[in-house]
Amino acid sequence: MAHHAEALKEKGNTAYRAGDYASAAALYGQAIQKNSSNPLLYTNRANARLRLQQHAEVIDDCLRSIELLRDNLKAYFYLAQAQLELHHPNEALTSALTAYELCCSSRTQTVNAYTISALVLRCKKAKWDMRERERLRRRNELLGELTEKLEREMKGEVEEIREKEAMGEIGEVGAREEIERCEDVGRLRVEELRNVFGMADPEHLTRRVSWFDRRVDGCLLIRVQEVPDHLVDTISFEIMHDPVITKNGNSYERATILEHLKRTPTDPITREPLHISDLRPNIALRQACEEFMQNHNGWIYDW
Repeated sequence: MAHHAEALKEKGNTAYRAGDYASAAALYGQAIQKNSSNPLLYTNRANARLRLQQHAEVIDDCLRSIELLRDNLKAYFYLAQAQLELHHPNEALTSALTAYELCCSSRTQTVNAYTISALVLRCKKAKWDMRERERLRRRNELLGELTEKLEREMKGEVEEIREKEAMGEIGEVGAREEIERCEDVGRLRVEELRNVFGMADPEHLTRRVSWFDRRVDGCLLIRVQEVPDHLVDTISFEIMHDPVITKNGNSYERATILEHLKRTPTDPITREPLHISDLRPNIALRQACEEFMQNHNGWIYDW
């Protein structure tokens, strides 16, 4: 049975290389029926299904593969991509970090470390984006609730004035003046409320952004503010505070690369020999990190 499964896998590989991902997935499925204990068959099918955008099925294959082989770099790598596509950034980030850890700890790098690093950063950005949308949703909901409360109070006061007019306690002209005064006060209170929220969020309840200084058809263009990739340490995936540079030009946070070198005297990216004496301060990058932190300290610590 294992022999038949291997033959079907090779046919699947041929179909995959030819770009026939549907046939490849089907052939890998037939191979799994012959040998369901081979974790590599599930990752092969997961890869083909990724191409077909069958993300829920990719997750099933990856989880099954991980059950059979726990330190399964490819399975975690594909799993993270599928989770990200299904808008589960928290789970995707966990899977991507696991894939990166396995990549850094393995002697044979089956998936390029740069590729996994880029995936981790994509997951972190997606996680930030999700938190930001939730922040705005909660904030706008609160503003909406308070605004409605003020408007209800204003309408209640107007109704009281009209009741007094109907009972003859106040004349028509006086009632109209009181209603106008009440409505003016109500609008002022709503405006003050919006101003308070605006001062609490200087960018006026919009998504935290950097502004372009040009307009198109009278509209100011904006782009979402994100942490530039070159400021992020590829070991801890945090913004660097004290970056150092290697002889090969790769930059890392000093603390994380020193911790890495205690375990493995190699560059985490290139896998070439690396020693503490090879590290030099990256002064220009440190200045860039400090400037970015200073200019964006309103939200940067959520990163």
